[in-house]
Amino acid sequence: MSEEATVSEEATEDSRRTRWRVVGDTPLRRYLRTETSSAQFLLAATLAALIWANVSRSSYQQLWSTELSVRLGDYGITQDLTGWINSGLMTFFFFVVGLECRREFDVGDLRERRRLVMPVVAGVGGMAVAVALYLAINVGEESAVGWGVAMSTDTAFALGVLALLGPRASQRLRAFLLTIVVVDDILALAVIATVYSENVEIAALLFSAIVFGLIVLASKARIRHGLFYLALGVVAWVGLYQSGVDPIVIGLAMGLLAYASPASRGDLERATDLFRLFREQPTSELAREARLGLNAAVSTNERLQNLFHPWTSYVIVPLFALANAGIVINSDTLSAAVTSPIVIGVVVAYVIGKPVGIVASSWLLSTATRGRIKAPVGWAAVVGAGTSAGIGFTVSLLIVAHAFEGTDQDQAVLGILVAGLLSAGLTWVVFRLTNLLPPRPRARALLGVAAPLLDLEAPPDPERDHIRGPGNASVTLVEYGDFECPFCGQAEPEVRALLADHGDIRYVWRHLPLNDVHPRARLAAEAAEAAGAQGKFWEMFDVLMRSQDALTPRDLVTYAEGLELDTDQFAKDLREHVYATHVADDVESAAASGVAGTPSFFINGQRHHGAYDLATLSQAVGVARKRALVDDGRSW
Repeated sequence: MSEEATVSEEATEDSRRTRWRVVGDTPLRRYLRTETSSAQFLLAATLAALIWANVSRSSYQQLWSTELSVRLGDYGITQDLTGWINSGLMTFFFFVVGLECRREFDVGDLRERRRLVMPVVAGVGGMAVAVALYLAINVGEESAVGWGVAMSTDTAFALGVLALLGPRASQRLRAFLLTIVVVDDILALAVIATVYSENVEIAALLFSAIVFGLIVLASKARIRHGLFYLALGVVAWVGLYQSGVDPIVIGLAMGLLAYASPASRGDLERATDLFRLFREQPTSELAREARLGLNAAVSTNERLQNLFHPWTSYVIVPLFALANAGIVINSDTLSAAVTSPIVIGVVVAYVIGKPVGIVASSWLLSTATRGRIKAPVGWAAVVGAGTSAGIGFTVSLLIVAHAFEGTDQDQAVLGILVAGLLSAGLTWVVFRLTNLLPPRPRARALLGVAAPLLDLEAPPDPERDHIRGPGNASVTLVEYGDFECPFCGQAEPEVRALLADHGDIRYVWRHLPLNDVHPRARLAAEAAEAAGAQGKFWEMFDVLMRSQDALTPRDLVTYAEGLELDTDQFAKDLREHVYATHVADDVESAAASGVAGTPSFFINGQRHHGAYDLATLSQAVGVARKRALVDDGRSW
């Protein structure tokens, strides 16, 4: 084989892996991945701030206390750099938090509203116990005013610790913790806006509320101009700042307005039509319409997350840490910390209060409802989420800036850092001990017994669906595919290898011909059904997958001859579209399950959002098998 051919094959394989990652990605997975990887930047910024402050405290303070003014005529705002970061740039951070909260509420697990109850109760319980312990330790002290410091979990650090120390397939656990963290953030911002805001100007507050009302009306009217919302958001921010209320709350409020939805088949087809027009007549006007059509096919929520989330995670939050985490740590600081009620209160609140509050409130809710409301994960995972929630940083440092000054401020920051280290250590212990359990108890401890939220609207039906593998298999893999789709062609050998490696999987194929981009796919689907009527569906399936670029009616009849079918009957079935209704039913079931593209996989009724290479599918099947083990081996 020539060197050029080898390079070409390697490039093709890299391209295939890239496509798999892109096609199999989802907003939630991207959010979790970004938060997890950004923890490294946040940790680096924190260490840099500590080193800088201990090497040259004066230069550190001098830079971040530099004042910056923004003026328009006689009106202006003057803050030091730390203030602009904490109340300005961090507004975008909470905007992204609001976007993710709304996404989970619209299309995530929280779209079934009763599933919101458990993480809300767990979040409130964790905060309440943590605050109670802090107040108990600081009772009668002036430092009691800083009780809000012990409230909130840091999203990036907590998810990063779970990714590093938690179970490998922990997306449900991380989503559960993410919801708890969002509850933390919302309540903590409410505390900042009320408890830690002084001398509130009612007129400015009302002005900001009116402007936000205009934003809500514009959102209801589906106005899509980003600069319009940015301008109104800045005006509302200024109004809140002038009122004395921390203006970062406007970011969270605006994020909650951005509706999330999956791409609909109709929007995708319109986008395809617009692109075809541009391909035929490549003018600037048609280019603009094609671009708008592509944007319209993706929800506003997802587009805004793609735009802002990397900036907030990799730039804004690390910059916030650099500006706020710089404290001097020496022998005097450490000796004072041993007896400081602030340090002790913060450490006890996070390391003990958070996990105890989360676990206890979750257990009480499950017991009070007699198991009707359960945690989405097992109790070991709930404990691990509780210990991870003991890592506070971003919002905690915001409240530190409001509640303390001077030495007390440094003590509070030190307490937050110590609590984070201890909580990470406890998380490691929890999952290390869990891994020592036998397989079935370990699966139950991590996955729990709560029924998963199913995404597949039409369960497999042996009377109409085409199935490979044992009928009583513990794992069922359903694929919606298109015989002309190159991605389906790439996935087919991976699925075949998966079935060969795992004997307890049944595989179901359903048709989803994408007529706007694959004009021969629908007739190929009907051909497969016509062959199935003569007992050779899977033989025709294999031929069609190998011949994706040759699917004309003549080709299909040739394939039928090669399979020794009754070609007259086969050709008659194609001419009369005898199986068009069967294909249309598959398409309708795909739409009901939120499927608009191919290939789309469901594993035991849950949408598979990862890549569809053999390794990723095997991992997902392994998780489903463990779930089936928890359910006493009952097949889906």
